[in-house]
Amino acid sequence: MDDKLSEAERAAIQAEVERLRLEHRDLEAAIDALLAVGGVDQLQIQRLKKRKLQLRDKLVHLEDQLTPDIIA
Repeated sequence: MDDKLSEAERAAIQAEVERLRLEHRDLEAAIDALLAVGGVDQLQIQRLKKRKLQLRDKLVHLEDQLTPDIIA
C-alpha cells in the first residue's frame, strides 16, 4: 500500500471516521437507553455491543491510515 494519501483520499477517510464516530455514539446511547428501561432482550443488547466493537475496530484502522508512520 502506498504510504502517501491524496487530499481526496484523506478527506474521504476523515468523513468515514466522523460517520463511524457518530454511529458509535448513537449505539452507545441506544444501549444505555435499553439498559435503563430494564427487562430488555439481552441478545439484542449483545448484538448492539458487538456492532459497537466492530465500529471501534474500523475506526482504529481508519485513524491509523490517517496517522503517518514514524520510524524511530
